[in-house]
Amino acid sequence: MKSAYELAMEKLEADSGPTKSLSDEEKSTIAEIDKKCDADIAAIRIDFEAKLVSVATPEAYSDLKDGLAAEITRIEDRREREKGKIWGDA
Repeated sequence: MKSAYELAMEKLEADSGPTKSLSDEEKSTIAEIDKKCDADIAAIRIDFEAKLVSVATPEAYSDLKDGLAAEITRIEDRREREKGKIWGDA
C-alpha cells in the first residue's frame, strides 16, 4: 500500500513530468544564493530602520516603506531567477 506522499509524488510527476534531483554542488549553490539574498534583505531592512529616524511626515514614511518593499521584491525576483537557472527553469 502506498503512502499519501508516494501517491502525491506520482500525481505530481504525471502532471508535470519527473522531478529533478540536485547534485551536492547545485544544492550548495542554491544555499549560497539564499544566504546572499537574505543578507541583502537584512542590510536593506537595517538601512530602512536607520532612515526611519529622520522621517518627518506620513508621506515620507509611506515613500520609504514603498521603497523598502520594492527593493525586497527586486532581491526576491533575483533569487528566483538565479535558482531557476540551476533548476533548469530559465
